[in-house]
Amino acid sequence: MESKNPVFSRSRQQAAAGWAGPTPSPDQLQNMYDQPSYAPPSRPAYRTMTLDDVVVRGFMTLGALVLAAAAAWYLNVPPAVAIGAAVVALVLGLIASFTMSTNPALILGYAVAEGVFLGKISSVFEGMVSGIVMQAVLGTAFAFGAVLAVYALRIVRVTPKLVKFVIAAAIAAVGLMLVNLLVGLFNEGVGVGLRTDTPLGWIFSIAMILLGCFFLLLDFDSIEQGVKQGAPAKFAWQCAFGLTLSLVWIYLEVLRFVSYFSSSD
Repeated sequence: MESKNPVFSRSRQQAAAGWAGPTPSPDQLQNMYDQPSYAPPSRPAYRTMTLDDVVVRGFMTLGALVLAAAAAWYLNVPPAVAIGAAVVALVLGLIASFTMSTNPALILGYAVAEGVFLGKISSVFEGMVSGIVMQAVLGTAFAFGAVLAVYALRIVRVTPKLVKFVIAAAIAAVGLMLVNLLVGLFNEGVGVGLRTDTPLGWIFSIAMILLGCFFLLLDFDSIEQGVKQGAPAKFAWQCAFGLTLSLVWIYLEVLRFVSYFSSSD
């Protein structure tokens, strides 16, 4: 059997070539033996992402959103300001989503703009139904914990088919909401009933909450795969953005759904 010892292999090669030089000294033999027979794998030139990176960036992004929401609520910003913030958040969110940006300024800017809008709309709902915001926050926290448990226990596995299904469902949902909005412009704001306190409206809201939960599943899988595959540490910002986007989606849908069954009495 051929030995992998570098000293032996080199000696055989030299003998086969008819080399007749001087005998190597003990130090030379030791140096030849110490040389590795294989090239060690090169380390990445960047620091890889860890779960702690995602947690820290997630708290920073959600913290900026909550602080902006609290400020907008306390200052009672005008509706025009809230609408403008919503437009800014939409634009920044689309840029961050389609470019897979890891720019902290862009993602934190989205969080602040989204927070201003959420603060205003939350104050409006709270003015109509006392305690509804706390119910929506608790509902969102419950959804997050439930989805995390489902993912950790591998009850639902993220597969390419599931990803395609979630994306197709999201496109369909956005299309339905646009149709509802356009019809509402010519039907006294009622639309086709997707956003009304009717059985159809209840079913649509439940479907939107479930869709947000499926997006959370995709977010968790993206984080796990990023850590396993050694993604750059800056990718944690994109993961934090995805989690924030999904939680905002769920919060707004839970807020609307709870309002159907609450009264201001």
